Amino acid sequence: MKKLTMRTSDRTQANIDKIAALFPHVITEAVDEEGSVVRAVDFDLLRQELSGALAEGEKERYQLTWPGKREAVLNANVPTDKTLRPVREDSVDWDRTRNLYIEGDNLEVLKLLQESYLNKIKCIYIDPPYNTGRDFIYKDNFRGTVREYLAESGQVDELGNRLFQNTEANGRFHSDWLTMMYARLKVARNLLREDGVIFISIDDHEAANLRAICDEIFGHGNFVATIIWEKVYSPRMDVTGFSTSHDYILCYVKGDIAGLKREPFEQNVRQFNHVDEATGRRYRRRSIRKEGSNSLRSDAPNSFFPLEAPDGTLVYPIKPDGTEGCWRWSQETYEENVRQGLVEWVKTEAGWQVYAKQFLDEGATKPPETIWHHKEVGHTHGAAEELKSLLNGRFFDSPKPKELIMKMLTLATEKDEEHIVLDFFSGSATTAHAVMELNARDGGNRRFLLVQLPEPTNERSEARKAGYRTICDIGKARIRRAAKKIREVTGAGIDYGFRVFRVDSSNMKDVRHAPDKLTQADLFDLAASIKEDRTGDDLLIQVMLELGLELSLPMETRRVDGKTVHLAGGNVLAACFDDDVPESVIRQMASMRPQHAVFRDSGFADDAARINVEELFNLLSPGTDIRVL
Repeated sequence: MKKLTMRTSDRTQANIDKIAALFPHVITEAVDEEGSVVRAVDFDLLRQELSGALAEGEKERYQLTWPGKREAVLNANVPTDKTLRPVREDSVDWDRTRNLYIEGDNLEVLKLLQESYLNKIKCIYIDPPYNTGRDFIYKDNFRGTVREYLAESGQVDELGNRLFQNTEANGRFHSDWLTMMYARLKVARNLLREDGVIFISIDDHEAANLRAICDEIFGHGNFVATIIWEKVYSPRMDVTGFSTSHDYILCYVKGDIAGLKREPFEQNVRQFNHVDEATGRRYRRRSIRKEGSNSLRSDAPNSFFPLEAPDGTLVYPIKPDGTEGCWRWSQETYEENVRQGLVEWVKTEAGWQVYAKQFLDEGATKPPETIWHHKEVGHTHGAAEELKSLLNGRFFDSPKPKELIMKMLTLATEKDEEHIVLDFFSGSATTAHAVMELNARDGGNRRFLLVQLPEPTNERSEARKAGYRTICDIGKARIRRAAKKIREVTGAGIDYGFRVFRVDSSNMKDVRHAPDKLTQADLFDLAASIKEDRTGDDLLIQVMLELGLELSLPMETRRVDGKTVHLAGGNVLAACFDDDVPESVIRQMASMRPQHAVFRDSGFADDAARINVEELFNLLSPGTDIRVL
């Protein structure tokens, strides 16, 4: 019977396992901080394995680096023993909804979701804090003082003397922001599907640096576009220099560009002024002689050849000025299109001309463009006014317009699929609003998963006066009111609910004590490893996270012979966290034939009772994975 660890997986060890499978001889041993022997990688040997020449130490190469980058990589891989606790009182339609809202530091949350949502997120949109030189609120362990930054970056000597002039701590602000973003993007990438797409809003301050770290995390070849969003509709008259009218949106795919769709394109019907006799379809003519740049014979010598006109005349791709050009098609493509009836010859005063037939297509599409105008996707002023109207007050600065995110969703998701949309800097919850609005318009089944740090509102702010203690309170209120408005306006039968979870310390007590520090009271306390204030629902959620089950699965509790049995996903998981579980309850659970069954270790009176559980399940449900905590 396996024991649950009640903590996230160690990504570092997982990566070492992968390296060991390829190069077992580069695996060595090291001693950790607690004096235990652990596996490690001999990087000199690994470097040689990956080099076609003799590898002698580090060499200069193209990369972006900063003080704190190594800590960011380490921080992304270090497991967490925190958990998520359900907050039913803040949730809407808990029993049926498949949407999630999670309060807590997004790095911790992303780690907690690693098993349950690995390779499951179709689209990520984030609007991280723009780095304007002021401190931001994500205070990770690697945050350091200005003096520490100067020392690590080599700007002061061992005595603290500055080695060269630098404008205050500008580099430090870049380093803090990059370290914060790098760790989160590195973990978030694991959640994306292979055809997943990520959009990231950013301004001029960190656009170049963000592009560099995204190239490293997602791969340079997976960069799709830098989109320019026209965020305002008029210039600011009180600025010196330029009035900034745009922000950027970086777009990357995890692997498959097919995950990004084309947009509907309305063709000009008047241009299709011919009718095909065979099919009755309207079409327009387009010369198959290449035009524009790279259209000379010297540009494509193999594309200069004669085509036979209806009367046997041989026609070459000669430009009107007599210059030798080239065809847009190869000889094979031309012949195939002739067989399909897509070629038309026309006799003119200048001789025979050959055209391709382009038919009118009601479902025509075009690739998305990189400039998004405010008339199409909204602007900051309109977004602020909509939120103000929705909440009856101006409680949030600079929200993004929901139309902007809806545009991304139409490019990255399908309405007929239950595609999950993740936003781990959710702010005022515009992404949830956009998902519900788009689902209501096209009958879609998209689901949102939002994460937001419960940053306190300013004590003197209008938001605090209105009762919003944290940014999360604003976000949850927006979702509720937006849902009500969408339902009233559209009457659409979509999912308007959301389950709320909150990051907290592990449900398990910290039982790590040095032997000489233990007291008799500690020994009695160790007998109960679960914290007294934790409920069965709390334990169920942490078990689901470790087993890799989605938090949107249906959940219910049943009373069986005086004991509480928790169920998730029908027969996906059955759990009983009570003490002294009788055989009748175990038989009832086994009869459900669950994929997983979980018990509290103290739920069995002795080893014989524990063995009896395994025998009962082997008899009634042999395929069940049995765990204890």
